[in-house]
Amino acid sequence: MAQQGSRIKLVAVDLDGTLLNDAKQVAEQTVNALRCLKDVKVVIASARPPRSVRHIYQQLGLDTLQINYNGALIWSEPEKRAVFHQPIEANVGWEIIDFARDMYEEVLVSCEVADRWFTDRDDHTYTTETGKLFKPDVIGPLAEWARQPITKLMLLGEPIITVRLEAMIAKQFGQRVSVVRTDKDLIQIMDSRVSKATSLKRVAASYGIAMSDVMAIGDAPNDVAMLQVSGVAIAMDNADPLVKEHAHWIAPSNNDHGVHAALVKYGVCPA
Repeated sequence: MAQQGSRIKLVAVDLDGTLLNDAKQVAEQTVNALRCLKDVKVVIASARPPRSVRHIYQQLGLDTLQINYNGALIWSEPEKRAVFHQPIEANVGWEIIDFARDMYEEVLVSCEVADRWFTDRDDHTYTTETGKLFKPDVIGPLAEWARQPITKLMLLGEPIITVRLEAMIAKQFGQRVSVVRTDKDLIQIMDSRVSKATSLKRVAASYGIAMSDVMAIGDAPNDVAMLQVSGVAIAMDNADPLVKEHAHWIAPSNNDHGVHAALVKYGVCPA
């Protein structure tokens, strides 16, 4: 168990459900607290692509590396380039897409490749937070773009479909990919070798910071691994019960300035 007053040198924070409130905004007092940190690195660790994080990154005045796509990409926003990128192998991605469409022809397929969005249907019946902010870069037949390495594959549809598909894909392809379902209508699929934890280790090492000096804050099952490898693990009050099981402390909810409360409790910033 981490102790209050631990020397925190890096704070890794999830976005949706954690740093962002339900209105998808960062509370002013949290912005002010993060912007005034002098000797602590603040690293965003999100399932989102770089373009969907950019406005938040700029609002916080950050210059650090960021973790995108649940760890499949480490991005340098100042240089607009990937520092690390581990996509799903082209043949594996195609097999999963073919498998999913064979089971449920109506399932929506979206792929992120680096920072570009590919899909074959411009259908927003089910969408992601990024889908609410941006339009696809490419809309065309699967055969024209789906046979390339894919940073993150997303399958969207009715919850009854995504629940069944999640289990079948995990069973069929679980050795080659990681399957995450944090939203009832969305399955996120990445290469099996990546997670927020593996990329957080890379980022911390690049700054010469020990994982014992890292605070990780999250709310969803895809945050569990990074909480497990960090010296201080914080779950939001609105977090999934599984996340709370791995936390040293439960912060107030994302609507009640939970990130700010964690920073104050562990002495990262003054009250």
